[in-house]
Amino acid sequence: MGRMSASPGRRVLLAAPRGYCAGVDRAVIAVEKALEQYGAPVYVRHEIVHNKYVVQTLEKKGAIFVEQTEEVPPGNIVMFSAHGVAPVVHEEAERGKLATIDATCPLVTKVHKEAVRFANDDYDILLIGHEGHEEVIGTSGEAPDHIQLVDGPGDVEKVEVRDPSKVVWLSQTTLSVDETMETVDALKEKFPQLISPPSDDICYATQNRQLAVKQMGAESDLVIVVGSRNSSNSKRLVEVAKIAGARAAYLVDFADEIDEAWLEGVSTVGVTSGASVPEVLVEQVLEWLAQRGFEDVEIVKAAEESITFSLPKELRRDLREEAAALVAERGGAGTGEDSGE
Repeated sequence: MGRMSASPGRRVLLAAPRGYCAGVDRAVIAVEKALEQYGAPVYVRHEIVHNKYVVQTLEKKGAIFVEQTEEVPPGNIVMFSAHGVAPVVHEEAERGKLATIDATCPLVTKVHKEAVRFANDDYDILLIGHEGHEEVIGTSGEAPDHIQLVDGPGDVEKVEVRDPSKVVWLSQTTLSVDETMETVDALKEKFPQLISPPSDDICYATQNRQLAVKQMGAESDLVIVVGSRNSSNSKRLVEVAKIAGARAAYLVDFADEIDEAWLEGVSTVGVTSGASVPEVLVEQVLEWLAQRGFEDVEIVKAAEESITFSLPKELRRDLREEAAALVAERGGAGTGEDSGE
């Protein structure tokens, strides 16, 4: 369709920061680097990050995404996603004669280490998070005998602990900050001696993106969040926008999913994206809006981000040779697949 002229009073509020966080950037680059160093295939256990576009792009480059470690043929490389895995998954990879690359976000690794430390001190650990989320499964696996899941304030009533003086809370890193603190407050009311983790488990990127949405949500008639439906942090941005005062908020993977009916009676559109979303998808949404008269873009800046993480240490080794050696040492056939060379 042809571009409409910018209409007086129509504007876009563009959240900053938005999109890729340091952990996602690291994980995506890790897959690309592994493919570059070792050739295809590089297997990835679960989606490297929760974004449809990113996964499809990496598949085209030669990444193969699997749900279970056992699906990877012996002698191959398997990468663990940014969400982290339980120790049992590392054991499965070793039994399967696989070389591994651990792309777990360092902030998730921090939560894992906290879980192990508190479990070693025999604390009951209340993990605030969403049941079934990959990050929660990985963290729970670090200390399954000490961790119980608390999925929001409504779960608090049923929580029981062995010793109310030895109980600590941890959380999934991608939750709503406000809802998490509501859950923590309810837990503290029930367990006054509840210990908080040494530092906030909800990651800086999650907090910053929610803060930007809070600031623009009150001024927005409509908020469009770019992100996939299996992305916890993206779904939380939709919730935060509505609570902040936006009349409506929607989650879309791509610009062509936007319904023009959403623009009826709208003068201000807020736009943001989840922490696993590449900027190209936001640019497509901005272009779609500009074609419909929303050309004026104002930045709503909530924070500066300069954090970066180094790539997984495994990318500094020759993992193809390591995987082949595992097969030779422990017996068993190789994959029969081309290494991409």
